Amino acid sequence: MQIKILAGALGLVTILASQASTQERKLKHSQLPAAVQRTADEQGKGATVRGYTTERDGGQTVYEVEMTVHGRSRDVTVDSTGTVLEVEEQVVLDSLPEAVRTGLRLAAGSGQITKVESLTKLGRLVAYEAQVRHGAKRSEVQVGPDGKPLAHPQ
Repeated sequence: MQIKILAGALGLVTILASQASTQERKLKHSQLPAAVQRTADEQGKGATVRGYTTERDGGQTVYEVEMTVHGRSRDVTVDSTGTVLEVEEQVVLDSLPEAVRTGLRLAAGSGQITKVESLTKLGRLVAYEAQVRHGAKRSEVQVGPDGKPLAHPQ
């Protein structure tokens, strides 16, 4: 009986520890590794930095710099060497090519598109992502740079 209780407790601790390792943690600029600080400073020029977070992603520690540029959100994900992995940048739907606007509207269905972001990975535009509201429900849809559905989410 005690072994079963101990095994159950150990299992719970393992689950909680694995969840804690994938959760975002807020940081101060001074807590970032030096290489990440340099990249954050470069990427944040002319922006209002809202904050910094870190998390484990696929076994790798990554850092996110959340900022606002000209009234639009811009989130930059950086690895521990200071390499920019991903940039999510808010864009105006009407500024996008017709094929992308059409693709996002089709993917949103009857939902209302509330925000659109471009998604760039390792310097290459890979998708556009829209936040969609269906009444009280919220979801996200993505299309490729050509406006076509993606084979898998980015």
